[in-house]
Amino acid sequence: MKIFLITVLLLSSSIQLVAQENKFVPSRKYSPDSLKSWTTSTMDGISEKHPGFYRYTTKERFDFLIDSTKQSINDSLTELQYYRKLKPLFAQIGCLHTGISLSKEYQVYLDKTNTLLPLEVFIDLQNSKVLISKNYSANEHIPIGGEITSINEVSISSILKKILSSIPSDGYNQTEKNLLLNHRFSFWYQSIIDASTVFNVGIKTNGNNNIYELKGISKDKFPSFESLEKNYKKPLEFEITNGVGLLKIHTFSKSSIKEAGQNFQKVTKDVFETLKQQNVENLVVDLRYNTGGTDGNAALLASYFFDQPFRYWDKIEVTEAVAKEIKGMNRLFYNKTVEVNGSFHWRKTWFTKEFDYYETQQSASNNFKGKTYIITNGLCMSSCSDFVAILSHNNKAIIVGQETGGGYQGNTSGMMPEATIPTGLIVTIPLQKYTNAVDLTKNFGHGTIPDYEIVQTFDNWVHKKDVELDFTFDLIKRK
Repeated sequence: MKIFLITVLLLSSSIQLVAQENKFVPSRKYSPDSLKSWTTSTMDGISEKHPGFYRYTTKERFDFLIDSTKQSINDSLTELQYYRKLKPLFAQIGCLHTGISLSKEYQVYLDKTNTLLPLEVFIDLQNSKVLISKNYSANEHIPIGGEITSINEVSISSILKKILSSIPSDGYNQTEKNLLLNHRFSFWYQSIIDASTVFNVGIKTNGNNNIYELKGISKDKFPSFESLEKNYKKPLEFEITNGVGLLKIHTFSKSSIKEAGQNFQKVTKDVFETLKQQNVENLVVDLRYNTGGTDGNAALLASYFFDQPFRYWDKIEVTEAVAKEIKGMNRLFYNKTVEVNGSFHWRKTWFTKEFDYYETQQSASNNFKGKTYIITNGLCMSSCSDFVAILSHNNKAIIVGQETGGGYQGNTSGMMPEATIPTGLIVTIPLQKYTNAVDLTKNFGHGTIPDYEIVQTFDNWVHKKDVELDFTFDLIKRK
């Protein structure tokens, strides 16, 4: 979702805000009593303002998890150690947009150390294995395709379980987590498990298990995450191949599209005019790695696949605490919420179109009449996953690939103010719960499930074979 934050509505959170000392000391520790107190105030503050806090985990269960986390704090902890305590707790919210991160100072400190495992891995879901996909170490004998069995004498299954429980996702989704680890396992290992300078890695090949001692490397040895997110020439790409239209939408972000010299409204208009002029009967929309962006762009694209008015969002909710903030000067920017059976519904306003999409939407005049195929993966999130859910629910497209990372029924995002815990940890709290206009009994806690699920294999991954796109074109030929 697009972040829409007006300073007059920066909410007074019940999370304690305490300035850090000017001098950053990574080894500085905080007393267990203080850490337990901050845990309580942090989770109380989030639950008060986060309308989706109990969307996937009951209050009773969450109270137990919070208490268990506090009970596990038996000694003074550094910022990183405390982060490792809170990260799994935050993940239990089941919300991609709720975040807790290390302070900028601590992250800069980690980035300058040689504490990253010098390997990339592939999570082989079919065989429940973690395989080496790339080697950045000085040891040329590390076998690509070798199975990692342990790191620093801890089994890979235990490591994977702990990391997976710390990665946030919408609901119970796993495809986003697995895909992230295929790209950034070493970074998650560093922040959640251990920031080592030496790794003793157990690797099994041809039935033999050997231990390799590998030195840690720095962040700059890996491709940047930005290069993974923006691995394209233009955010919007379109071509017609053998009579089939291929529209690649790498982001819905208005700012990113504008920076690339494109205009979403104009590009989409030109695309659908071209499809009509050339009598194209099949369109493939590739949304892999589209992490979302501007809701208006996603809703606009959806309008091209309907020939009559349709519903996009069903409602937008906020907590009572947030609803009470809409008074005085804030009424100049936001309308007063409407209470419906104890929940508070956010309403549209003249100041912004940010919240218009819970109203009935009009179809585009030049809507597409042919068959549509959408390719997805675990990093289709936020507004991208909303778009996929709406088209899937209305039977407007055939979905190919992996379950979307964003929730089928919606997400909690919108305005996302930040607060700082006294250790320096930064907390991000989304304030609006979006419910898509879909079947609310379907795919609960999951993204959109593909009509044709494609499970990645190690061979396809390391050789960069586009099996999803190839499958889709073959499917079109068969039909």
